[in-house]
Amino acid sequence: MKYKRILLKLSGEALAGSKGTGIDFEKVLEFAKEIKDVVSKENIEIGIVVGGGNFWRGRSNQQMDRCTSDYIGMLGTTMNALAIGDAFKQVGQDVRIQTSVEMRQIAEFYIKDRAVRHLEKGRVVVFGCGTGSPFFSTDTAAALRANEINADALLKATNVDGIYDKDPKKYDDAKKITHTTYLNVLNQKLNVMDTTAISLCMDNNLPIIVFDINKKGNLDKIVNGEEIGTTVTN
Repeated sequence: MKYKRILLKLSGEALAGSKGTGIDFEKVLEFAKEIKDVVSKENIEIGIVVGGGNFWRGRSNQQMDRCTSDYIGMLGTTMNALAIGDAFKQVGQDVRIQTSVEMRQIAEFYIKDRAVRHLEKGRVVVFGCGTGSPFFSTDTAAALRANEINADALLKATNVDGIYDKDPKKYDDAKKITHTTYLNVLNQKLNVMDTTAISLCMDNNLPIIVFDINKKGNLDKIVNGEEIGTTVTN
């Protein structure tokens, strides 16, 4: 299946590259170039939800308020959104940044119809701040935004080439799964995305594709219908 509109979930770790924390601007620029090429060559519409794990991974101690911790994480996603937005400008790709927490001086406030209009005009839209509410991950935000903008698929960009039955970095006998169902992901606790995100995609029959973002050309192959990584459907 060739896709017309996709939602790409980029983790903070992907933006950190080999540095592990912070932002690897050369890596971000590589992503921006590849995404721009896909948008211009394939005439595809791309929205991006960014994570914030390269800056903040949750409460620093058990006494910290969960809501405060999650708001700090939202600010981390905003920094990533600004960084990748700047990279798009450097490579000549029109981009808009929208945040679900109002920050008028630096980004648009998220409005679904406005986001869709940007996509229709060939702009990449980068969504920051997750859902704007604590207790929800950026995976859930990606599933929510994908459904809101009527994306054809949710692409989860990772550092491995799909879903495995166990951690391939720890177990040599880990087996790659090319196709699976939402229920299998939930029942087998495959840790692809959190359960809220998986359930939201399942309820709306939105395909999830998990793939290695670091291998150049994967994104182009996916939008042209080539089977890359792991596909999760009903």
